[in-house]
Amino acid sequence: MAGGTQAEQGRADSGENPIRTYRDLVAWQVGMELAAAVLRAADLLPTDQRFALGMQMRRAAVSVPSNIAEGFGRGAGKEFRRFLVIARGSFFELQTQAELARRMGWLSGGSLREVRELSHRLDALVAGLLKSLPRRTK
Repeated sequence: MAGGTQAEQGRADSGENPIRTYRDLVAWQVGMELAAAVLRAADLLPTDQRFALGMQMRRAAVSVPSNIAEGFGRGAGKEFRRFLVIARGSFFELQTQAELARRMGWLSGGSLREVRELSHRLDALVAGLLKSLPRRTK
């Protein structure tokens, strides 16, 4: 994804739309879509799993855009990178939980597809953002 457009890297489009807040980050926007999709999907789990697995899925999903926002708020560079890595870990955790729900037959169809598609899109966006940040700050 190196050399991709700013939007592909999880940032707002060119200089016409400068990034002023975390809300301008495409990665945060997709993270919010993912969180909403997961909250809806968790409600489809069997009653006995809504609290157990459903709660874990909800927490992981909410953690993704939360960490993107928090990292942005701490400034560019090392801190932002650290929070993007944490966000990425949360959506890998979420992908694993969604896969478990699929294997158990608790999640399927459009809900699962939406979670998967948004997860893959977000992975690319966060990877692009990580590549765009300096490796080390002095």
